[in-house]
Amino acid sequence: MRRFPRPGRSARRAVGPGTVVALLAAALSTVGAPGAHAAVSPSTWYTLVAANSGKCVDAASAATANGTAVQQYTCNGTTAQEWQLHPAADSGFYTIVNQNGAQPAIDVDGPSTADGAKIHLWSDGGWSSQEWRPVQESGGAYHFVNHNSGKCLDVPGASTADAVQLQQYTCNGTSAQSFSLNPAGGGGTTPPSNPDNPDLGPNVKIFDPSMSSSSIQSTIDSVYDSQESNQFGSDRYALLFKPGSYDVDVPVGFYTQVAGLGANPDDVSLTGPGIHVNAGWSGGNATQNFWRDVENLSDTPSSGRLEYAVSQADPFRRVDVHGNMVLDDVSSGNSTSNWSSGGFIGDSRVSGQINSGTQQQFLTQETSMGSWKGSNWNMVFVGDNGAPGQSFPTYTTVDRSPTVKEKPYLYTDSTGLYNVMVPSLRTNATGPDWTGGSTQGTSIPITKFYVVKAGDTATTINAALAAGKNLLVTPGVYHLDAPLDITRPDTVVLGLGLATLMPDNGVTAITTADVGGIDIAGLIVSAGTTNSDTLVRIGPSGSSADHSADPTTLQDVFFRVGGDVAGKATRSLVINSDDTIGSDLWIWRADHGNGGTVGWNTNTAANGLVVNGDDVTMYGLAVEHYQKYQVVWNGNGGRTYFYQSEMPYDVPGNASWTPGNGINGYASYKVADSVTSHQAWGLGVYCFMSTNPSVVADHAIEVPDSGSSFHDMVTVSLGGDGTIRHIINDSGGQVTNGTMTQYLTSGP
Repeated sequence: MRRFPRPGRSARRAVGPGTVVALLAAALSTVGAPGAHAAVSPSTWYTLVAANSGKCVDAASAATANGTAVQQYTCNGTTAQEWQLHPAADSGFYTIVNQNGAQPAIDVDGPSTADGAKIHLWSDGGWSSQEWRPVQESGGAYHFVNHNSGKCLDVPGASTADAVQLQQYTCNGTSAQSFSLNPAGGGGTTPPSNPDNPDLGPNVKIFDPSMSSSSIQSTIDSVYDSQESNQFGSDRYALLFKPGSYDVDVPVGFYTQVAGLGANPDDVSLTGPGIHVNAGWSGGNATQNFWRDVENLSDTPSSGRLEYAVSQADPFRRVDVHGNMVLDDVSSGNSTSNWSSGGFIGDSRVSGQINSGTQQQFLTQETSMGSWKGSNWNMVFVGDNGAPGQSFPTYTTVDRSPTVKEKPYLYTDSTGLYNVMVPSLRTNATGPDWTGGSTQGTSIPITKFYVVKAGDTATTINAALAAGKNLLVTPGVYHLDAPLDITRPDTVVLGLGLATLMPDNGVTAITTADVGGIDIAGLIVSAGTTNSDTLVRIGPSGSSADHSADPTTLQDVFFRVGGDVAGKATRSLVINSDDTIGSDLWIWRADHGNGGTVGWNTNTAANGLVVNGDDVTMYGLAVEHYQKYQVVWNGNGGRTYFYQSEMPYDVPGNASWTPGNGINGYASYKVADSVTSHQAWGLGVYCFMSTNPSVVADHAIEVPDSGSSFHDMVTVSLGGDGTIRHIINDSGGQVTNGTMTQYLTSGP
């Protein structure tokens, strides 16, 4: 029986052509078309051609009465096969009306939500059963998802016969649900760009299982050939795999993200050689293997071992490894100087053994592992399953992560629509957040994001933020002449392919209000050649609001001063908001790079991290080579789980490197004298005073004697170049030429 309008839902009011144009413009305002596509004109009609049969969607017998079957039929150029898309009230949905009569709409009988429900014409009543979301496929065709049922327009049994009435059916990606949308008569304009399938630009490579293995492999190889040794280049790439299985070889080079687009890691399965990172480009030494990313997929390497020879800024998140892992270069033939200096594995599962090999230090967090082998100076395990027990040196094992929020990720749902999942805040967390079922969190449709692409400026991006949009930043380097100003609570800024922000003219790249729930992830922030006082500022000075229930979070955000250009920044990251969480942050003043970009008076930078907020927590913090204190912590209640730091290599001498008061050198980690509580686990501070090996630092860590609790610390004089006299305050032995490593289990 035909239903009546739902209570509280009025029939669609009639709209004129001008109104339709305005609605369509609004619906498309935040996305780019797949190519140079114009908007649909309300006076243009289209044919819908079924991919499986080549036949047209047709109003049976050219009828217009309510209940007329919508069928497939040999294309004949009549108005019974011409359709127009009217934007619905909800962004991304359209009512599809026929050319004939009073323009009845394609409708699901009932309105049913069941598989097999018939499709017919009915007078346009504004019902959700008459609203369809066109989801563009990789080949340019569309499948149409019903607003009421979430099911797809479908040719029953993939029939190729005339007069087969269409139905709705669970979306399955087959050709029976794929339709091309063509201007009637071959004229008119191109179909609408789909807000659920926005243009992500030429450097986002999206793979699906229908593509040939050879074409996928060719794209992967081409990207790697350009990125294997491209340490300070400007190219950025994201290789994204839609749900399915792939037999591929995926070497991961600089500025390359490899990620699955499933809701869960095992929705994307890689076999064959799969993911691997070595250091063949540098003779097997992986200590400069930076800036790459693997996440949200499963990998069953044919060798039984996934090689991930990385150092800083190489996150490995939400990955299900069916086999073993090794974290140094074992494939380039160098077994004597194949050093590696990582690193971070989070929210993952490794069925076999993780072998750290030559890794100097490493953090695993909320990860399940069959076992762990290896150690060097500072191996830290937080909230893991299967980790080795506490035994320092060199293992620091913390049972749980007290407060943590995993990184947001892009995924496609069962209908092929793009969304971003923002995982929920976890307390006392252990193990991955996805092994017990779907990740808990908030799914945000891609229509709520502004897609930042080449040509965008601070003006266009800030306009999107002011309009309430989140940001999806596609691979590229974006020069900013003003800060990106984030003021809305729970705003998500997610970078793809190590997208990079560079502030020009001394501005700050990102500023936030003192509001909760902001999530910034997957970005490099690289200083420009005019000094910035601050690169990123979380909360204004004097922030004091309590955000413990909804903290601002930074995941996989990497800072760079020099190396690519002669960058300058007094402070890289300043955190004023209370309760902020950082996860896998590398804050780096470059010690090497392109010619003319590195030097004591060239890439100047005083401090890497300054924390003024209370109850700030850091997991996986690395800060290196700044010219004064690497870290200055002024807030109470701070916590750090894993810290890695090298003092600056290029100190001219102690006369120019002192905070005064008779102290030699700047400590790496400085907690202000006014702080009453601070805790830290697993800290390593190293010196390599290559410019002047006689330089001395009195302390690696300086903290108040009361209220501070530090666990498991190590200092190293690399090659014996330079001296650190004490580990924390005046505790811990000296490292210098002849005694190059010292450990301390607690202090001060």
